[in-house]
Amino acid sequence: MDFLSYQSIPAILKDNSIRYRDKTAISYKKSGVFLSLTYDQFYTRVLQLARGLCKAGMQPGDKVAIFSENRLGWAISDFGIQSGRGVPVPIYATNTGEQAAYILNHCEAKIVFVSTKGQYEKLLEVRDQIPNVELVISYERFMGDRSFPVYTQYQLSEVSTPISQEDRDLIEDKIDQVRHEDILTLIYTSGTTGRPKGVILTQYNVICNVTQALRQVGGWIEDETFLSFLPLSHILERTCGYYGCLMCGKHIAFAEDVKKVVENMDEIRPTFMISVPRLFEKVHSRIYESAHQMSSFRKAMFHRAVSVGREYANKKYIDKKPVGLLGLKYRFFDRLVFRKIRKRFGGQLRGMVCGGAPLDKTINEFMWAIGIPVFNGYGLTETSPVVTASSLDQVRFDSVGKKVEKTDLKIGEDGELLVKGPQLMKGYFKNDKATEECVEDGWFKTGDIARIDEEGFVYIVDRKKEIIVTAGGKNIAPQPIENELKLDKFISQAIVFGDRKPYLTALLTPNIERLIDYSRQNQIDYIDIYELVKSSRITKLYDERIDELNRSLPPYSTIKYFALVPKDFSIDGGELTPTLKLKRKEIYNKYKAIVDEMYMSQENGVVFKNKAVVGETQ
Repeated sequence: MDFLSYQSIPAILKDNSIRYRDKTAISYKKSGVFLSLTYDQFYTRVLQLARGLCKAGMQPGDKVAIFSENRLGWAISDFGIQSGRGVPVPIYATNTGEQAAYILNHCEAKIVFVSTKGQYEKLLEVRDQIPNVELVISYERFMGDRSFPVYTQYQLSEVSTPISQEDRDLIEDKIDQVRHEDILTLIYTSGTTGRPKGVILTQYNVICNVTQALRQVGGWIEDETFLSFLPLSHILERTCGYYGCLMCGKHIAFAEDVKKVVENMDEIRPTFMISVPRLFEKVHSRIYESAHQMSSFRKAMFHRAVSVGREYANKKYIDKKPVGLLGLKYRFFDRLVFRKIRKRFGGQLRGMVCGGAPLDKTINEFMWAIGIPVFNGYGLTETSPVVTASSLDQVRFDSVGKKVEKTDLKIGEDGELLVKGPQLMKGYFKNDKATEECVEDGWFKTGDIARIDEEGFVYIVDRKKEIIVTAGGKNIAPQPIENELKLDKFISQAIVFGDRKPYLTALLTPNIERLIDYSRQNQIDYIDIYELVKSSRITKLYDERIDELNRSLPPYSTIKYFALVPKDFSIDGGELTPTLKLKRKEIYNKYKAIVDEMYMSQENGVVFKNKAVVGETQ
C-alpha cells in the first residue's frame, strides 16, 4: 500500500474501516478475558469520541493530553483527537503529578484523558498548578472531587447514540482537511537531563517513517499479530508497532502490564513485538537460569545446542554461506531445545525489533540462534524514530543496521552521528533555541557517538554526554563495559562511573535468584538480601567476577572498586526511564555517598572493594 498518497493516519484508518471491515483490529484484556474490536467497530468508536470532543469545544490545533498506560482507551483517544483535528500529547503513566503539570502547562492543554483514579488523583494533587485544564476524561468510572469534575470516555462519546450520517460527514470532513504538514503529536522527551522538550512530529514524519521501517525490516505477513507492551507515549512503540499495524490492517493486542508480558504472549501468541535491551537481557538471564537447574545431561544438551545455533546463525545470516550439514544439526537441536524455548513466548514469534539502546552482541546472537531474530535498530524521538534498522538480509549482531531509505548519515569531527531525512522533526515546541542548537544546515545532531563501516552498518558507541573522560585524559564509553558486566550470571544491572576521576567504579545489582542459589550451595547464613550482600564470601565472589572481566579490558578501563545495591534499579525507584534506560544523574545523586566513598577509600589508603547499600533501598 502506498501510505505516502494519504495525507494523514486517520485518513488511512478511515479507508481501512472499509477495506478490513470485519477483521480484528485491537485486542485488550478486561475482567481476565481478551476482547476485540474489528476495524469497523474501532473506527466507529473513534468517530464517536471525535464527535464528543468537538461538542466539548476542541478546536483544530488544540493540544489534548493522554495520561495513561497502554489500553484500548488510549488508542481511541489518539485517533479521536486527530480525527477532530486536535493534537494528542502523551504523558507517561509513570510520571508524577508535578511532571504531568509541567507538560500540561507547556503545551497549554485544556482537556486531559486519564486511565484510572490513580492518574486522576495525581492531577488533583496539583490542581492549583494546572488552571488551564477544563475537562478531565477517564477510561474508568469513579467519583471525582467536586472542585475537579471527571467524566468517562463513554459519556463524552455518547456510545449509546449511533453515529448519524450527519455526524460521520462532519468528522470525516475534518479528517479530509488534515495535511502532511499538520502536527500529528507532541512528544515530550523523558527529561533525564533538565526539563523535557516537546518534539513536534508531523503526519508526514510518521507516515514516511512507517514506510521506511517496513521497507527496511520487511513488511507484515498476512495474519500478523503484534503484542504491544512498551509505552505508547514513546515513539518507538507508537510508530513501529501501533501505527504500523493499524495502517497495514493487522491485529494489535495490548499487554496487561509489563510484568505479565510473558503470560500474555502465551495467550495472544504474537508473531511480532518491539522491545528494549532490558527485556532481552532478562530473557537471556532467565533461560540460562533455567538451564542451570537442569540435570547434567540436559544442561550439556542445552549448551551444545546454543553453540550449534550460534555457528548456524553466523554462517547463514552473517557470512551468507550454505549451511549444509550444519543445517541438519541445527534442525535437530531446534526440535529438541529451541522449539521448547520459543513455545514459552507463544510459539509464533517470527521476529522482534529492539530499540532504545544498542543490544549487546552476545545476547543478540543468542536470540538469532534460538530462532527469534531480533532486528536491532536506532532512532530518536526527534526522528520519528527510525534512522537505521537490521533485516534478515542485512544484519550484524553488534550493529544497529543500515540507514533507512531517503536518509543521509555522516560522522561529525567529534564522532557524533548526524542525520538528515524526511522523518526529522519539525522542531521543539516553543523552544526555537533548542531547535537551532541541535539542527545545523538540516543535519540533526543525535548526541550519540557512532561509527559506520565500509558496508554501511552503523555501530553506536555511547551517548556523547555519557562518555567518561578520566583524570588521566582517557575517553571511555561506559555502555560496552556495563553490557559485559550484565552478561555475568551473578549481575542483573550495572552502571559505571569515573568522569574526571582517576579510575572507574561501578554500582551493581545482583541476580537475586543466582545469589540465593549460591548461598544455599555454599551454606551461607543470612537474614535477608541486605545482609547477604554484606557477607565477606559474597564480596569475594563479586571480586572474582570483576577481576575476570578486568583481564579482558585495557588497564585504564578496568573497574577498580564496586558497590552492591541489593535491589534492581526501577522506574518506581527513579533510576530508570519509562523505556528502561539508566538515569545516570539520578542514580549518582541517590547513591552519591557510596560512589564518593569508593574514590575516597583509595585516597585514604583504605582497602575497599565492596560496600552493600542499605537503608534507602530497603
